Amino acid sequence: MIWLRLLVSVSACLLPGCASMPQQSQRGSHVEVASTLPTPSISTRYRETAERITRAILAENQAYDRLEELCVGIGHRLSGSIGLEKAIDWAMATMKSDGQVNVGRENVMVRHWVRGDESVTMLEPRVQKLNVLGLGDSVGTPPEGITAPVVVVADEEELEALGEGVRGKIVLFNRAMPPYDPRRGSGYGTAVRYRVHGARMAAERGAVGSLIRSVTASSLHTPHTGGMQYGDAPTRVPAAALTIEDTETIARLQSLGIPVVVNMKMEAKSLPDAVSANVIGELRGSTHPEEVVVIGGHIDSWDVGHGAHDDAGGCVIAMEAMHVLRKLNLIPRRTIRVVLWTNEENGLAGGKAYAAQHAGELGRHVAAIESDSGVFKPLGYGISCTEKDREAVAAAQLEEIMGLFPPEMGELTARIGGGGPDISPMRKAGVILMGHRVEGSRYFDYHHTHADTIDKVDREELSRNVAMMATVAYILADMPERFGGSPSP
Repeated sequence: MIWLRLLVSVSACLLPGCASMPQQSQRGSHVEVASTLPTPSISTRYRETAERITRAILAENQAYDRLEELCVGIGHRLSGSIGLEKAIDWAMATMKSDGQVNVGRENVMVRHWVRGDESVTMLEPRVQKLNVLGLGDSVGTPPEGITAPVVVVADEEELEALGEGVRGKIVLFNRAMPPYDPRRGSGYGTAVRYRVHGARMAAERGAVGSLIRSVTASSLHTPHTGGMQYGDAPTRVPAAALTIEDTETIARLQSLGIPVVVNMKMEAKSLPDAVSANVIGELRGSTHPEEVVVIGGHIDSWDVGHGAHDDAGGCVIAMEAMHVLRKLNLIPRRTIRVVLWTNEENGLAGGKAYAAQHAGELGRHVAAIESDSGVFKPLGYGISCTEKDREAVAAAQLEEIMGLFPPEMGELTARIGGGGPDISPMRKAGVILMGHRVEGSRYFDYHHTHADTIDKVDREELSRNVAMMATVAYILADMPERFGGSPSP
């Protein structure tokens, strides 16, 4: 990030009240240069405070205990479920007990999809029960299920080439997700489109059902669920995910010329939309309380596992970050607001509702930070803004902040490009969006599975995530100049 560090040296010149350039006043033909004192750098102002916050959190915090309350005490939290409403009540009670202010719920109507019992059984060339998870928002099957031959394809081109050969069959999309690459990331986007759109593609060609290879690069016979979409498709067929192992078995049988027939049963159904809520709590600012730094994650999860990394951990680190700042009596100039969004997994209703309900104050949102990539070893933040000049200044400032942490936090960096699904509706209002970055090599091993449980969360890594979010949120909320260089409204 050499270019970002170079930007730090020039970013001060873009900030309001900057003292690195002489202030001039024009009086007739005489130019008078006003004398000013140098403005302290972010490093000078906040190094001691950053170390104080970090060391206090690494020494002691309640994040893991609270994660246990949410994950084990309540469990999974699908939109419309009793579990989600219990989690919302728990989050409000916890923030109130921490002394946070303006704690409450902002109601949101969300989808209410119910999984029910489900199974996929191979009938030919032998009887074998397959490991399956239905995809969120899928329709169900008749009670007796759907029995049909399976045809395996890798992508749309192979599907199109089959033509009428798809009609009356169940399509199995065998699109492998590439292994994690430290530079390029997970490759999730190359495979997830078949989870989202595969059923529609198959139905358009006369298929009676859709199966996908689970969206992961690594598997121990674990199926991965996730959302799918029919759009305006006139025909809706049931959709589910198989494990990598079962998918490969069927694909190899097909390659050997051995026909495969399966029975697919799903009780899935959609009920009328339900009332849920975003949860909000604040550490009110001392000087500019009307200006806001948002931090948070999504409180809902899929109906399997604990939703520990996705995204109970993101919620807990935001709550604990604000809790520690209050305990340390570190009250920033601006308000820090925790938002726990609802319905990220199968609708994004919470993120859309927050942007709409707070449209009048989005101009006073200094930044919005979301953690929704697990709580593994923290790496820093990604940043994006529609105004590229502000984005460059903010990235330079953020890179300087990343240099304030003590060595035990490891190397933390800032980079252009970041955000999160729940904060994305704020983008068009010009809000600076920040994605909480972590080491991601294991995230998609557990993502949307029964295996996303609290035992996969490391206590020390969780604490480091709290420290990074608390420190960054405090500095962004406390800087005399507004983050990104734009003046306060």
